Amino acid sequence: MPEILEVERYRQVAELALGRPVQGAWLVDARYGRGGTTARRLGDALGGRPFVAARRRGKLLLLDSEDGPTVGLRFGMTGALALDGELAIERLRYSPARIARQWVRAVFTFADGGALEVHDPRRLGSVELAPDESRLGPDALSITRRQLTTALAVRDARAAPLKARLMDQARVAGIGNLLADEILWRGALDPTRRSALTAEEVRRAHSSLRATLRLLQRRGGSHTGDLMEQRHQGGRCPTDGRELRHESVGGRTTYWCPGHQR
Repeated sequence: MPEILEVERYRQVAELALGRPVQGAWLVDARYGRGGTTARRLGDALGGRPFVAARRRGKLLLLDSEDGPTVGLRFGMTGALALDGELAIERLRYSPARIARQWVRAVFTFADGGALEVHDPRRLGSVELAPDESRLGPDALSITRRQLTTALAVRDARAAPLKARLMDQARVAGIGNLLADEILWRGALDPTRRSALTAEEVRRAHSSLRATLRLLQRRGGSHTGDLMEQRHQGGRCPTDGRELRHESVGGRTTYWCPGHQR
């Protein structure tokens, strides 16, 4: 399940493709284009141009072409990146650990014979020319406490649950389901809460977010959290041993401890 940590790894791998002239660009699956992006538009825009920068904003990978448009890659729940036939991440949770041709959705071939491919079994990702980056909130890897205070603020009487606010990409870019549960569990915050956080609770949320991302990045990804092994019916909190509550919050499967998360 690619979240900010996995897409950061994709960005690092994509840097190895910089400077290689693009010979062709295709959407193997036409439905993978977003914002009017078609195979013809993609090929016409990139043909002969190398990528000169690989950037990331939250879970959006951005490839800047030389004197041309930026290509935005979104990976959904099972999207993976492969360069020259090698997956950037050997195994994604909930996704096969192999490249199968029927799961390749987009291909960028290079004049030297190599290729950058998007592999997505569930087809929930997309490719978009000139994506609107302004619609994304501050990046989770660099968000400040002040920015997080604004991001998690209750804006009206019909406030979304805390977890949904944290996962709203327009508020905080990069946090997905696994990271949200881990951050809120470590920060002792109830994901179902709809009320505003106090200054102390925001401080705790920010500290938990930063520490969680650093630790899981070192461990190897969003799926390496301490809560991960207990994400099942009857799972127990690694902190206090209470049985975890399992419910849908903001439309996403959520595990949390009713004992210490408040």
